[in-house]
Amino acid sequence: MSDKELGGLRVALVLGTSAGGVGRHVRSVAEGLAGRGARVLVCGPASTEELFGFAGGGVRFAEVDLADRPRPVSDVRSVAKLRSLLRGADVVHAHGLRAGALAVAACARVAPGPLRFSRGGPPLVVTLHNAVITGGRTAAIYGTLERIVARGAAQVLGVSPDLEERMRALGARSAGHAIVPAPAPQAPPGPAVRADLRAELGVGERPLILTVGRLAEQKGLPTLLDAAAAWAGRTPPPLVAIVGDGPLEDELHARIEAEDLPARLLGRRSDVAGLLAASDVAVVPSVWEGQPLIVQEILRAGRPLVATRVGGIPDLVGAGAGDRPAGASLLHGPESEAALLVPPNDAEALARAVSRVLDDPSLAARLGSAAARRSALLPGEDDAVDQLADLYRDLVDARRRPAG
Repeated sequence: MSDKELGGLRVALVLGTSAGGVGRHVRSVAEGLAGRGARVLVCGPASTEELFGFAGGGVRFAEVDLADRPRPVSDVRSVAKLRSLLRGADVVHAHGLRAGALAVAACARVAPGPLRFSRGGPPLVVTLHNAVITGGRTAAIYGTLERIVARGAAQVLGVSPDLEERMRALGARSAGHAIVPAPAPQAPPGPAVRADLRAELGVGERPLILTVGRLAEQKGLPTLLDAAAAWAGRTPPPLVAIVGDGPLEDELHARIEAEDLPARLLGRRSDVAGLLAASDVAVVPSVWEGQPLIVQEILRAGRPLVATRVGGIPDLVGAGAGDRPAGASLLHGPESEAALLVPPNDAEALARAVSRVLDDPSLAARLGSAAARRSALLPGEDDAVDQLADLYRDLVDARRRPAG
């Protein structure tokens, strides 16, 4: 078996409810592993199969009801079904905290003592794609799930340094960095696409500010609208185009209408690459992110980017601790950086950074060029599959190795 072949290795991928990046990543990994000879089973809710189409090309799909919220009776049934499905796997890889905790329960017997799990089932890998940013009872529940994953998984991968550190602090046997690349890019849109989309939006000569993401609390959209109120005083006022859908849609729409903000909700779109080409600056105002696919897509598009300094975003744009000179400021430091970064939940800083890009065409051009250069350094889908293939082989070999 060559370094790139998996020789019939039986891999089970487990994920919960997903409408975006996690589902696309799992589909990419499943296809890549199957292409290298693995026998891949994906376990998840029926909605994920409808959205992402896992089955086919050497990948099987099994429906398991893994909701995004704790449901004790349903969870017990899901664990029982998972235990049956995973029995023949050589390695199990769960994506997300909830899926990971349920996979721990399905793969291992509970041993005496609090939150201790005996080994005996297939080795389990868990990738954490999101941080716990809620408070109160929900945070306590998810804190318990984090401890279960940390102590029950053979390997935990985090999409950002803070997640890796948290797992180590909670006693994970091994914690590392997950590679979650954006899908391979298609041909870039031409100038006609930019002109057509700007005409469709009625932008004219106004600047176009673009945000793409789920309309949910994590994405910092109330802060974006606070900044939009400041941009309304510019001449001409820019249009803030928000692409995506989610639970905050009605609330955001009502606020835009009530305050007459220069913003528009575009809903879910399949032409994000074209919208990026049509935009003057892209904004990612999130409260927390891991390795957001949209940031990678913005970099590939060579667009000026203003984003929050949270989670894995600094590393993506080359502004992590190991990527910049000592003492360099992100907002006023070397312009070779591929983005301007601002604190989360700071509308004034966000408004000021975007205005700086709009007011300085040379800065916008430098940021766009740096973004394109940075994108060439980011790992791709083959790199993600390489990482997992090596990890799976190591875990399976260690399990087969005689003790002592």
